[in-house]
Amino acid sequence: MNNISTERSGSDAENGGDLPLNKRIKDSAVHFEPCAKLEDLNLDVRKTSKSIEETYHRNHVSRRQEFTCMPIHEVIFSTIDKPKLLSQLSALLSDINLNIREAHVFSTTDGYSLDVFVVDGWPVEEIDGLYEAMGKAIGRSEGSWSGSSHAHLVMDKVLTEQTKCGSAEVDRRLLKIGKRIASGSCGDLYRGVYLGQDVAVKMLRSEHLNDTQGEEFAQEVEILRQVQHRNVVRFIGACTRSPDLSIVTEYMPGGSLYDYLHKNRSVLKLPQLLKFAIDVCKGMEYLHRNNIIHRDLKTANLLMDTHNVVKVADFGVARFQTQEGVMTAETGTYRWMAPEVINHQPYDQKADIFSFAIVLWELVTAKVPYDTMTPLQAALGVRQGLRPDLPENAHPKLLALMQRCWDAIPANRPSFTEIIVELETLLQEVEETKDAVNGS
Repeated sequence: MNNISTERSGSDAENGGDLPLNKRIKDSAVHFEPCAKLEDLNLDVRKTSKSIEETYHRNHVSRRQEFTCMPIHEVIFSTIDKPKLLSQLSALLSDINLNIREAHVFSTTDGYSLDVFVVDGWPVEEIDGLYEAMGKAIGRSEGSWSGSSHAHLVMDKVLTEQTKCGSAEVDRRLLKIGKRIASGSCGDLYRGVYLGQDVAVKMLRSEHLNDTQGEEFAQEVEILRQVQHRNVVRFIGACTRSPDLSIVTEYMPGGSLYDYLHKNRSVLKLPQLLKFAIDVCKGMEYLHRNNIIHRDLKTANLLMDTHNVVKVADFGVARFQTQEGVMTAETGTYRWMAPEVINHQPYDQKADIFSFAIVLWELVTAKVPYDTMTPLQAALGVRQGLRPDLPENAHPKLLALMQRCWDAIPANRPSFTEIIVELETLLQEVEETKDAVNGS
């Protein structure tokens, strides 16, 4: 009997029941053969460690339902290996309107291949149609594949319930760790490769791990897995099984704005400066709209891709807005920290606005804020009203915006939504003036 064997898995516990297993679809036009050589290959996703999972459920399960994300499916083909197999399977999936997000190939020494695809573009509520479309596509394609006169193909699994953006548990065995990029007090950042994709890997040091750090790790993963925006670094997945706690995100080859500004020591031209600032504001406006406070906004946590698009990164101390709307814990980095945070006074999202003012000052000057002071001296000065010296020859509208954003009274600071409007208007004026000058 010819068949496609499929299996569903995912967040069925959250949905209150098990999903059907081993659904069979018959298609007389296709010939399939079980791939016995791969029976023992274990590709199961690791289970979340008990302590971290309890933290998720205790603090964040109800919040997950507030976000709507695109369904993600994992399709695994096991077959006899042959030339151009990956490109042929990729074309097959594209033909049925599936968008391939990741692809990875495993080969055995005795001529078998396992091709793993992570795709989106098919509604989860219509998953039965995906089975049918897949079977028909295989049937149409098999005869046209070169050298496939005896090709036998089985679609081994379709994991269909990964409906949360970037919610995947990373298989540590498939994660290749490369050069260390940076170090922090609790962990290190590495460049790596996961399923053929360049990634950044934030690894916690197990010897320093305690309950507080474990909960902060869970909080960071929970925030990252629920955000998806052009100006927020993209979450790939996480290893939540101790002692290999790590977070995997897209690799940003442009590096940080801090390095871009202070290693090059070059003052940005106004149009580029405004584009960088607008990118930051759009990412932060999205976070605030989803009730998230970053709490450590600074140029070192603003990363650039190959097209110089700036994305907000590092959510290690970020938090969901409390129901009361305020926080009191001192957290962040002194040179960018709002006075109410330094003073342990109640604060809200307007603390991020103050930090943005310092970022904007950096973009204008290409200098480190309070560079003649220690971080603690800078913090004590900010408490008493100290602000960076206003740069000469800067656009007056930027200077006015900067001063409003670092106002000592949080309520006087504008929102990111308001700042975006001002910056985009200014950018349009600058570009129109430039065009007029060039035209004359």
